[in-house]
Amino acid sequence: MKILTVASKLKQTISSLKGAQSTLRIYSLQAQNKELKVVYRNAVKDIDEVIQSLKKREKAIELEEPQYKSN
Repeated sequence: MKILTVASKLKQTISSLKGAQSTLRIYSLQAQNKELKVVYRNAVKDIDEVIQSLKKREKAIELEEPQYKSN
């Protein structure tokens, strides 16, 4: 069983959120309904805020624990 550090879990979460964000962008481009397009775009913005917050946390972890620094 692989033990994941907080830093590696954080990186995985950011990656997963970016994937979800990309999917929502595609949906917003494909949607015919204008209201639905807005919903998808708002979701993309919300996810971006979460990603930015997690990236800040990632930087803080890297400062506290240099061994977790991204390559």
